[in-house]
Amino acid sequence: MRHANNRRAGRASHAARLSRRAALRKRAAARRRRLLGVAALVVLAGLTLAVLGPVRWQGGGSSSSAAGQGVAEPGAAEQGAADRGGGSSPSPSPSPSMSPSPSPKASTHRVVKSGTGEFSTAAANGGPVGTGTIRRYSVQVEGGTGIPAADAAKEIAGVLGDRRGWTANGRDGFQLVSSGPRDFEVKIATPDTVDRICGAAGLHTRGEVNCNVGDQVIVNLKRWLTGSPQFPGPLHEYRALIINHEVGHRIGHGHEGCPGPGRPAPAMMQQIDGLHGCEANAWPYDEKGVYLQGPGVP
Repeated sequence: MRHANNRRAGRASHAARLSRRAALRKRAAARRRRLLGVAALVVLAGLTLAVLGPVRWQGGGSSSSAAGQGVAEPGAAEQGAADRGGGSSPSPSPSPSMSPSPSPKASTHRVVKSGTGEFSTAAANGGPVGTGTIRRYSVQVEGGTGIPAADAAKEIAGVLGDRRGWTANGRDGFQLVSSGPRDFEVKIATPDTVDRICGAAGLHTRGEVNCNVGDQVIVNLKRWLTGSPQFPGPLHEYRALIINHEVGHRIGHGHEGCPGPGRPAPAMMQQIDGLHGCEANAWPYDEKGVYLQGPGVP
């Protein structure tokens, strides 16, 4: 009886050992499958990177700017046509006076097509700059443009007072005023309002360019905020070209051409029609007070 019991106990022990071995083999097989799966994923990832190259983040924090996109630029002939006949007279003479370029340079303000039609005058005054004939001017901005009149006045006064500006000739000076008698007004207006004001004088600005009418320099908001691709400088320089070109007409200057390849384009050149070998330039004079002149254009 005892022997029978021993045999049964031996068989049970052997069966237990076999069961444990089977369980170990199953666990080992499972580990091998997992390792093979990880290795396959590593290989697949390597192949994907090899094909696609490094991945770059394209989330909402992209540094690329959309400013100015979707803004149509007129052809050079179309813009230039609005500036013909500027001559030396302050009478209606549209002038796309190519103005500096947009951004990195472009403004963060949005270009609106229509404003309120009402203008607010900058409550800003300054002392005379330059000598000789001092012309008083005010700066006005149309409602709905998003441009603070005081900011525009400060920038325009800085242009007219710059040593590279018209005061360098020793004959012309300017004074910013907010009230009282004035010789001219600089108005920043939406494209629709520019078309209305300039159109009343028979000028066709087509929502794109500036004009010079009577005692008004009408600056197109679109040009003020986006500049022109023809001018590769900062937006402030493009704005300076608008002001210098238009005010140049007011003090008796006509259009000028390129004086030669590689030389600065005159401020009175219709740079929007092309530079013709000249370098883009916003100022009538250089740092040494030399007038940047070109041949007269009929």
